[in-house]
Amino acid sequence: MATLGGSTPDSGGDDQKSYTMPFAVVTGLFFMWGFTTCMNDILIPYLKGVFDLNHTQAMFVQFSFFGAYFVGSLLYFLVSTRSGDPIGRMGYRNGIVAGLLLSALGTALFYPAAELVSYGFFLAALFVLGLGFTLLQIAANPYVAILGSERTASSRLNLAQGFNSFGTTIAPLIGGFLIFRYFAGADVVGADSVKVPYLVFAGMFLLMALVMRVAHLPEFTGSRSVERGAGALRHRHTLFGMLAIFMYVGAEVSIGSIMISFLGLKEIAGLEPADASTYVSFYWGGLMIGRFLGAISLSNVRTARKNAIMTAIPVVAFLVIFYLQGWQIAQNYGIFLVLSLAGFFIGRSLAARTLMVFALTSALLLLAALLTTGSVAMWTVIGIGLFNSIMWSNIFTLAIAGLGKDTSQASSLLVMAIVGGAILPVLQGAAADSFGVHASFIVPLGAYLYIAWYGWRGYAAGSPKNETQTQE
Repeated sequence: MATLGGSTPDSGGDDQKSYTMPFAVVTGLFFMWGFTTCMNDILIPYLKGVFDLNHTQAMFVQFSFFGAYFVGSLLYFLVSTRSGDPIGRMGYRNGIVAGLLLSALGTALFYPAAELVSYGFFLAALFVLGLGFTLLQIAANPYVAILGSERTASSRLNLAQGFNSFGTTIAPLIGGFLIFRYFAGADVVGADSVKVPYLVFAGMFLLMALVMRVAHLPEFTGSRSVERGAGALRHRHTLFGMLAIFMYVGAEVSIGSIMISFLGLKEIAGLEPADASTYVSFYWGGLMIGRFLGAISLSNVRTARKNAIMTAIPVVAFLVIFYLQGWQIAQNYGIFLVLSLAGFFIGRSLAARTLMVFALTSALLLLAALLTTGSVAMWTVIGIGLFNSIMWSNIFTLAIAGLGKDTSQASSLLVMAIVGGAILPVLQGAAADSFGVHASFIVPLGAYLYIAWYGWRGYAAGSPKNETQTQE
């Protein structure tokens, strides 16, 4: 999700070919952490049934996981302000290995949690897993950026994040099948369904750590220390950007977390959890499609060719969905593919403008979902994934514009704001318990309205570059 500032030794273009293998290894890491993160959307309804939880209690899955981002980033920030960047000293590759080992520990803890049938133990395991992913976020993104020339860094990051989104797309399909069907068996009492899947995740994280450690991968360290004090907090557009990141991550996670329950409502679709998980993949798949569209819009390709390529991506997505799911589903999703493409053209590759257009569209889609039932409400919620795609990168870029020496510190603060993924799902869960799942979408609606304001006016408040807009 995030790209933290840090030392980026110059890797010349002549070395780019030698970095193909390490880039492929790290891209696999991006896929794996996207897959595991999205498994939380399967865990929520599963654990809700196992422990007979209400919606608020079930959302503590996300609270524990994303709360770890805040705690981990805060600790990292405090250490950095006093002693300099820890990963800059130990090296990015060693930082990735440490993050993978911590992630392996978190997923392995699911086995004793299931043996003890303890919800608190599950939440503790998720917190440890979130700490591991926090370290991976801080180390892996800069590592990808410096695996080659600076000129192509953005291209590599977009590609790696695209595979992260691919992981979030297929996780509901595979995870839903494994947990709700394959390992559930005839006896669904207890929490045994998660044992084998999460042990496999632990093994894969350990294998990746081993590969990162023993393979002949380049190592980079940095010497630049983070500025003492909290200078980044003096910039209003950064403070507003922190709240925008909080709202974005919170809204995105809230919708994905409650979607299975939403699609299970009789007035919406009446789907069983295993069937509903298929449609959750469309929501997360929208981020992948939108990110690839955003990557093309960043390129230096001539306008006519760029427009042709951008038009081709939704067409290919439509044809794939038609082949796999049939005409009706492809037709329904195709409406939002067209809307997202139109949003990119209206945004003209300007970060603030595109952010405002996409956030307003998301708010309107949620409003439509609140006012309708059946397939209209169902697909308007699913379609929001396409418009979430560029929000992180656009908010992040706008929030650090013109900060100079305060950029790294601001980056750490923005990563802390991922805690929105812990807070807003709980608020939506509480709203679902009080007013119903359908009405609970009022929570992310408010978040998207704030994001739209940030893209309209908030990004320029106090910014040293408030007369210009950074491209996506």
